[in-house]
Amino acid sequence: MEQVKVFGDFHTILNEGQVWKIGGFPLPDGSFWEYREPEAVVIVRNGILYVRAPLSRQHHQVQILDNAKHMYYSNEEVVIPEEGEVSFELQIRARTQNTAPGDLYDGYVSLNLLDFSTGAALDFFAGNDKYASVYAVLQFPGVTVPDTGKTKYFCVFKEDTDFKPREFNTYKITYNRAIDEVIFYVNGHEVRRESGVPIKFNRFTIALGIMTEKDISPEGSVSVHGQVVTAEWSPVTVTIKE
Repeated sequence: MEQVKVFGDFHTILNEGQVWKIGGFPLPDGSFWEYREPEAVVIVRNGILYVRAPLSRQHHQVQILDNAKHMYYSNEEVVIPEEGEVSFELQIRARTQNTAPGDLYDGYVSLNLLDFSTGAALDFFAGNDKYASVYAVLQFPGVTVPDTGKTKYFCVFKEDTDFKPREFNTYKITYNRAIDEVIFYVNGHEVRRESGVPIKFNRFTIALGIMTEKDISPEGSVSVHGQVVTAEWSPVTVTIKE
């Protein structure tokens, strides 16, 4: 049995909590850290979500809070079938200004599949001249990561330049829970396969983000220095095969 669902309806983007909502994490003091750039320009046109954001947001202690600058979460989670596979596919266009040439992590556009029950993250990052696939289990605030007897927390990036820079590219991530396998595709071609995934992922929140990935220094965040990131996303097509 195959089920297809499209996460789009970007015309509702301002009605936070209807289809999409601003992402972030609750903090120990009871407040909520929002992934929202105050000067972001948001345009919805021809079914595409466009966001242009001068980067300004920083967190000086927690890396995950510093990385994402402006991010939307799907209001609905995608439950992973026990037997079978789920795939997520969309088009992304990324254009940046004042980012370091050749340094993807100085400012990029993301698709993030986030399982807040396990800490799992399966991502694509797209920049001006490079993209990366990401396979991770992370210390999300408030999330307990299962013990496996193996490396508990990890984040493995794989960069490549074989795509159309500054144009729309098609990105697809497939996860098969039964055989513990993740496959990444760009423009219809398999670019990465991870077998032997150590934990079972349960459900994914879809996230669309503008991000950096710069290690916090002893003096604090170093992720912002005048960059501007322009992101465009198509709706996300989710296909569940059981």
